[in-house]
Amino acid sequence: MAKNIKGPQFLRFIRPVIDVLRTNGGSAKSSDVIDEVLEVCKISDEEYNAKLKSGESRVRNQIQWARMYLVNAGYINRGQRGQWTLTEKALGSNLSESDVFSLFREVQDSFKESTSSETVETVPTAEQLDEKPTEEYSFQSSLIRRLKDLSASGFEKVCRRLLSECGLEQVEVTGKSGDGGIDGHGLLELNPLVRVRVIFQCKKYEKSVTPSHVRDFRGAMQGRAEKGIFITTGYFTPDAKKEAVRDGVPAIELVDGEKLVELFQKYSLGVQSKTVYEIDPEFFKHYE
Repeated sequence: MAKNIKGPQFLRFIRPVIDVLRTNGGSAKSSDVIDEVLEVCKISDEEYNAKLKSGESRVRNQIQWARMYLVNAGYINRGQRGQWTLTEKALGSNLSESDVFSLFREVQDSFKESTSSETVETVPTAEQLDEKPTEEYSFQSSLIRRLKDLSASGFEKVCRRLLSECGLEQVEVTGKSGDGGIDGHGLLELNPLVRVRVIFQCKKYEKSVTPSHVRDFRGAMQGRAEKGIFITTGYFTPDAKKEAVRDGVPAIELVDGEKLVELFQKYSLGVQSKTVYEIDPEFFKHYE
């Protein structure tokens, strides 16, 4: 996909996001959408691993910006955390490159119109858009950075707490060097009579996790457990995800940075929820 497009670089993902959602019936998990868009757009390993100053993935951040503009333009529904769903407007659309830029300008103009003299926040420029994450993505980034700031043993211990919250019993962190990447183990009760042994690896990777990492972990768990869980603050490449569920070998559960954020929110670990209100323009149209 050509990068020399009119406007900020994230606009190249507007149409692919819509196309991927269409092929998934109009709705899909955010992580799945991002992975499919990256695959459709044939993003190179070099670009895939490029980071922002914050340490976050530049290309994934750009896809988040594409999603935000589609939300504000009425192409993706608001308020569905972790799930992206096309609106009727999007399902019936066929955007050209010029339409994409027009969408960008319209959303920019709406930002300017809603910015009052009392508001100190300014509308981001095209250059800033590729650097500044959305509010939701900013929270995710902050939590991931906090986890990365922990020591290796501290991260293993917080993963132990998380796995316990998820229902794993007798969870222990081993942290032995030369143990093939095994950081701990526990028991998962399938029913009152059957429990399976689970081993886990938890790593603070800066770059993406590749198929070789998954294969190495599977080799280490062979003969020692019925199930494996690979936890990372980074991302699994599409090929790594395929390797985790490859036929003929034990499947491995993958927990990336985005899934970590979801789990920390679900179990209220180290995070506090707050209510945020925003104006619903549709409500007031009935009274105009």
